[in-house]
Amino acid sequence: MPHVLISGGSGYVGRFIVEEALYEGWDVTITGRSAPISGYFSQPVNFIKSELNHAADYSSLFNNIDYFIHCAFDHKAGLYRAGEGDDPKGFALKNLGGSAAMFKAAKAQGVKRAVFLSSRAVYGVQEPGCDLYEDMEPYPDTLYGKLKLELENIIRAMTSKDFYGVSLRVTGVYGPAGLGKSHKWASLFELYQRGVKIKPRAATEVHGEDVARAAILMLQAPREKMAGHHLFNVSDYIIDHRDILTPLKTKHNIAHPLPSAGERGHINAMNCDRIKNLGWRCAGPTKFDFTIDELVKEWVKAQL
Repeated sequence: MPHVLISGGSGYVGRFIVEEALYEGWDVTITGRSAPISGYFSQPVNFIKSELNHAADYSSLFNNIDYFIHCAFDHKAGLYRAGEGDDPKGFALKNLGGSAAMFKAAKAQGVKRAVFLSSRAVYGVQEPGCDLYEDMEPYPDTLYGKLKLELENIIRAMTSKDFYGVSLRVTGVYGPAGLGKSHKWASLFELYQRGVKIKPRAATEVHGEDVARAAILMLQAPREKMAGHHLFNVSDYIIDHRDILTPLKTKHNIAHPLPSAGERGHINAMNCDRIKNLGWRCAGPTKFDFTIDELVKEWVKAQL
């Protein structure tokens, strides 16, 4: 039975990956600043308290570990691309320095395959409307994106006959939240219910379960089929604020007008052919329709 270490495993995206690893029958250890509450996962997992620290010795984390998936990210609550707040140096030391130290420890302790949860933010500013491919020149315009790109390069440079690291450039992730937590659109629901005018917005999204399957696939795919690639886009399709709020308006009889449809012509869709060639498939509109209906049902129930 493989033993996988998942940093940040109780986070919004990490939880989906933990559940997919458990479904595979793997032994799972997660790290984080605090232990998950009872019942947070469908099965018991091992927990090790750990934080991102560029000066830390992470060697002991990787005793008897076969695979490593790095989801941990230290940022101001609710923010990613501006998560550094007024401390960009500390932000970089933790997220770049601390993450690099974890990957180096993983390789030194004999981990053969590792996955880094990167971001579409690496692409930064591109020509409006063009598709995003892994081989195109990135122009990250945020510190968040710049650090993700630096870490991608560090991991790729670590490649050897005994170690292979992969970075998943993931778009916005949606799906149900873990026990006791709120899903990503909960605040949007609340604002709309209160009558706050919602700005039109359309953006690429992917379900957390599809991200999880992508991460596990990166650990299972034969190395020769990876064709030397270390970067893989993970995205599904474009979702609009209007798409998200229409079921809420209907099921909760909200009189407030829906936002206009967001402009889609300028969106940079992510081409995912590279990972699809390895067998990955995304859920598409059917999964979104089911998920948003369930999220609305839960939200309406909570208002009663």
